[in-house]
Amino acid sequence: VMSILLHGDAAFAGQGVVYETFHLSDLPSYTTNGTIHVVVNNQIGFTTDPRMARSSPYPTDVARVVNAPIFHVNADDPEAVMYVCNVAAEWRNTFNKDVVVDLVCYRRRGHNEMDEPMFTQPLMYKQIHKQVPVLKKYADKLIADGTVTLQEFEEEIAKYDRICEEAYTRSKDNKILHIKHWLDSPWPGFFNVDGEPKSMSCPPTGISEELLTHIGNIASSVPVKDFKIHSGLSRILKARLEMTKNRLVDWALAEYMAFGSVLKEGIHVRLSGQDVERGTF
Repeated sequence: VMSILLHGDAAFAGQGVVYETFHLSDLPSYTTNGTIHVVVNNQIGFTTDPRMARSSPYPTDVARVVNAPIFHVNADDPEAVMYVCNVAAEWRNTFNKDVVVDLVCYRRRGHNEMDEPMFTQPLMYKQIHKQVPVLKKYADKLIADGTVTLQEFEEEIAKYDRICEEAYTRSKDNKILHIKHWLDSPWPGFFNVDGEPKSMSCPPTGISEELLTHIGNIASSVPVKDFKIHSGLSRILKARLEMTKNRLVDWALAEYMAFGSVLKEGIHVRLSGQDVERGTF
């Protein structure tokens, strides 16, 4: 399995979750053994010019925090893009570390159907309109090289257009939307036959008081004999034992009982995050 994340340039520089994820990337409990980050860098964030959006020269500078290699590649050169992507995959496979591919490109049309980029970026879009589209540029190169003929190119385009047109025509016949078709791996039994969610009723999760008392006693005891325990901690354990005897529960004991009851059913519980190791909470 190889994890690939696709980013926009403004999001890569501006979303805190990107920086936070980089810092998780090499932690033993969280690593995915390297993620390939592909940044579609169209040099604009909705309508914001990069000079008004970030302080660093490149949107990918945030990845330098973990010394990830960053490849800036001209997206108008498909062969260079393929080469860089192969290098990135090889890096990730060899070193199990994150790597970033920065596709330096442009956005031919607006951010969405409602956005007319000439209003906010007139100079940039005058330049963009002069650019030969990448498909034509590459096709012309291959035809000039003799790699493909004009006829082969036109047939390939026609074939692709036909696939899209046929799919579009078929889509008009679909009267029902099947939600479950859009899920990678729907939970078994979550949807009924028609693809609609079942009524969300919860099975009873209560357990006997006897079991709660048992878990409370375990949670108040020290698992190792003759273990020298910190006096502050032994006070907490003593108070917890008192609570269990008096049929009282605070937040921490309630959590213990929840975890304990799940463990008793043979379900593995993993605690992760800040302060878990030293059991602060």
